[in-house]
Amino acid sequence: MILAMDASIHVQTPHRGRLFRVEVLSWTDERGRPITREVVRHPGAVLIVPRLGPERVVLVSNYRIAVDKNLWELPAGTLEGDESPPDAAARELEEETGYRAGRIEPIGQFYSTPGFCDELIHVFVAQALSFVGQRLEPHEQIEAHDFGWSEALAMIDNGEIRDGKTIAGLLMFDRRGHEATA
Repeated sequence: MILAMDASIHVQTPHRGRLFRVEVLSWTDERGRPITREVVRHPGAVLIVPRLGPERVVLVSNYRIAVDKNLWELPAGTLEGDESPPDAAARELEEETGYRAGRIEPIGQFYSTPGFCDELIHVFVAQALSFVGQRLEPHEQIEAHDFGWSEALAMIDNGEIRDGKTIAGLLMFDRRGHEATA
């Protein structure tokens, strides 16, 4: 069943926030059973793999209130308005790490949590970096650090990196042969 094409779906929007909205979808399936699902509607996001050279990557330590912890992450952020993913990637890279990229190239996309959310994350690799200084938003507690590539991958294996989008982004880039793009 493709829900987007079914006019019999009832949609309620109990929450509209700054970053996303929540919809409650209700319909009757082909057997006559009532179905209700809650869906988070998200404008999309970007994730950046910042390369400081062939074997160096920048990660950020980012405080996340939802888990009350600092997490090691790749820089990332939500698309704003009609902003293009490459423009958002350049903006987020500079804001969170303080680096400006000479080149930003797309390497893939993935849905963050399609069981309840439509957020599509656009993944980029950023290279030819020059330091220009962080531009954090007032609420952000982010520190940028550079790591060796093998050290970053080991951080996945030993549980130091627990952020799913960061794990996905690092492994996506590693699988496509990071040496070829350095």
